[in-house]
Amino acid sequence: MRKTVAIVSGGLDSVTMAHHLRAQGHALRLLSVDYGQRNLVEHKFAARAARTLGVPHDIVDLRSVGMLMHGSSLTDLTVEVPNRKPESPGQSPNVVPNRNAVLLSVAFAVAVAEEATAVAIGVIDDPQAAPDSNVAFLEAFLAMEKVATHGYAHPELTLTAPLAGLRKSDVVSLGERLGVPWTETWTCMRGGPLHCGECASCWDRQEAFQGAGVTDPTAYQTSASKELL
Repeated sequence: MRKTVAIVSGGLDSVTMAHHLRAQGHALRLLSVDYGQRNLVEHKFAARAARTLGVPHDIVDLRSVGMLMHGSSLTDLTVEVPNRKPESPGQSPNVVPNRNAVLLSVAFAVAVAEEATAVAIGVIDDPQAAPDSNVAFLEAFLAMEKVATHGYAHPELTLTAPLAGLRKSDVVSLGERLGVPWTETWTCMRGGPLHCGECASCWDRQEAFQGAGVTDPTAYQTSASKELL
């Protein structure tokens, strides 16, 4: 059985990834990182996923680092979370540059200590995603970690991104087959009592359910569904 440290935020993608890995027989340890994000409520959903799957869950406190990563709507309260998603690829106020590099560094450190054989991250096929979400970055990061952990890590330690070739609607389809409890996932960037229904992540969530032909059970403060049809 492969022992895997999985980075799980509590979002639709990462929770589906955790269910997928569990179904594939991985012995999971879920890892969430508090980097000062305004939607920190997502970690409550990561904890729920861990309880549902019956696996350990840890939250790493990197808030002091997050305070230095200003300029993003996720970490900087002076930057407003915009409604809707960007019309075209390019710099987005919703991206925290280098975030995945930070998260993966922590996950690999944990994996070495736990003698795990894999670190998993739930990146998907998204042309508007941050540059540290693409396959080229993941391959380069793994090459660096093989040097950094040589002689200390499990000899088979690797990096896996099982959703990398999927669109978000494909992730919803996969999650439906796995029985993922969608109401126990969190997407909204604003982190209020309900999904706002207006930010880029909420739009992506609604589009994903529609694209997969699956009823969206999410409660939104403002639903954009009628505008997506």
